Amino acid sequence: MQATIEPVITKSDLKEVVLFPFRLYRHDPFWVPPLISERMEHYDPHHNPFFQHATMQMFRAVRDGQTVGTIAAIDDALHREVWNDSVGFFGVFEVIEEYEVAAQLLSAARRWLAERGIDVMRGPANLNINDEFGLLVEGFDGMPVIMMPYNPRYYQTFLERYGMVKAKDLLAFKLDIASYGPNLENLPERVSRVARIAQERYHIEIRHVDLKQLDREVELLKPVYRQAWRKNWGAVPMTDAEFSYMAKSLKQIIDPELTYLAFYEGQPIGCFLVVPDYCQVAYHLNGRLFPFGWVKYLWYKRRITGVRVVLMGVLEEHRLKGVEALFYQEGCRVAIRKGYQWAEMSWILEDNYKVIRGIEMMGGKAYRRYRVYDMPTS
Repeated sequence: MQATIEPVITKSDLKEVVLFPFRLYRHDPFWVPPLISERMEHYDPHHNPFFQHATMQMFRAVRDGQTVGTIAAIDDALHREVWNDSVGFFGVFEVIEEYEVAAQLLSAARRWLAERGIDVMRGPANLNINDEFGLLVEGFDGMPVIMMPYNPRYYQTFLERYGMVKAKDLLAFKLDIASYGPNLENLPERVSRVARIAQERYHIEIRHVDLKQLDREVELLKPVYRQAWRKNWGAVPMTDAEFSYMAKSLKQIIDPELTYLAFYEGQPIGCFLVVPDYCQVAYHLNGRLFPFGWVKYLWYKRRITGVRVVLMGVLEEHRLKGVEALFYQEGCRVAIRKGYQWAEMSWILEDNYKVIRGIEMMGGKAYRRYRVYDMPTS
């Protein structure tokens, strides 16, 4: 029996989209429930400044009055302006294990993009490359790490059966930082040597981010972020409003002792942003902080075992000065002191060989793979 595809129009419709995964994944031992209130804001054009340069239409697949799948079609004008291409996106893709329903949803998103003159549909993206991006295709044996996607294995089969083809793979690497020893005595010698060169030869200075002066710190971060990643595949710079939105969101979870800015001759040239893996907390909250979620939050927060390196970037003209090694060394020193056992570095483009070599030099192993797909809209 086919489902009916309905556009998401009302706040009640949107809540159905947000709540659907709670039913879909209810028997999945690794799925981490998002905070319902945060997802409602994230998809709300009145709250998320992403929608100042993008338009989105969500759809629900409905059968017998129940949601059985969701998708969003996304037209990001900023992406098209930066890359001078005709690419739109799909995301918020969740569906029961029925290919026909998945095909109906994908077709609805393709039609919407085609009607706007867009030639290629890319995704999944929730909502763009600066958010959760890609489909998990390898590494299903554990919970996702904070701000990384998770999905059933059958999604890959459905997308490829529909005709979508790989555009790019993204990798996640895991490092056993506890193995470096309490005083970094087992840190690879090359890392220590290059970090020493950064300080002694180039006089690189690094310091923690000051959350009490977050607005000032964000202003220092903006040019580094926009320039360091501008040549990466698909990269889209965040607007000032998006930076403020991101800073407000991360302020609640960032560990300032694990987040650094690097300076050369007094000018910011690099950033290193690490977030404790709050998925280990959210797993126990069932999507809500109230009325009793705060108690669980405080309890499980103290039991987080790992961190995610969300950002590590250095301006291109300073990439041979050892700044990355200095970030690695000092970040690991603090993480081990605070009791963290492992770190995930994600995501990394599959063909970013220089960064991959640096992570492998630290002993990092690729343990998860995410895929971004493309397909013509007509």
